[in-house]
Amino acid sequence: MKESKAIYLDFVVDKLTNSIQNTISGDSFATEVLRLTTSDLKQITKSKGWNFNWKSELEDNAKEVFKLTIANNPTIIQGLLSLTLEHDHVYMYLLENAPFNVGRNKLYDGVAGNLVAHACKVSFQNGFDGFIAFTAKTKLIEHYQETLGAYRLSGNKMIIPTESAQILINKYFKS
Repeated sequence: MKESKAIYLDFVVDKLTNSIQNTISGDSFATEVLRLTTSDLKQITKSKGWNFNWKSELEDNAKEVFKLTIANNPTIIQGLLSLTLEHDHVYMYLLENAPFNVGRNKLYDGVAGNLVAHACKVSFQNGFDGFIAFTAKTKLIEHYQETLGAYRLSGNKMIIPTESAQILINKYFKS
């Protein structure tokens, strides 16, 4: 098995929304979280502003890779999430907003929170009580504690416990 180096997550949770929210109009849009497919990879490249190699994430059979889209518009990817199912929790490897959802001129708020909520949902579905683990960049540890209710385990390792996971799921998934 190939040894992988730790990736420090550096997504910013701009705000917790009920879905995703257009930054110009303020309108909210229902979302869907779907499996990423090989045909999606054409639009997820470094030349189109994406930071990570999502093709290698998709090719790694140990990982599950998801895309966030607006409901009934599955061709425009708002953000991506890569995770694994461990023996007692879900581990988030990568989370990335679409390039047009980053920075001061981003189009939608709530993408990162929506994807983290999905990871929490997967954790509950697999009997892990919502527990999520990830490795954060040092400068964002406090941000994740405040926005996601995450706790620092040691070093840069963080967890989202059951109570915080349930809050995120209730915020993003109404059904």
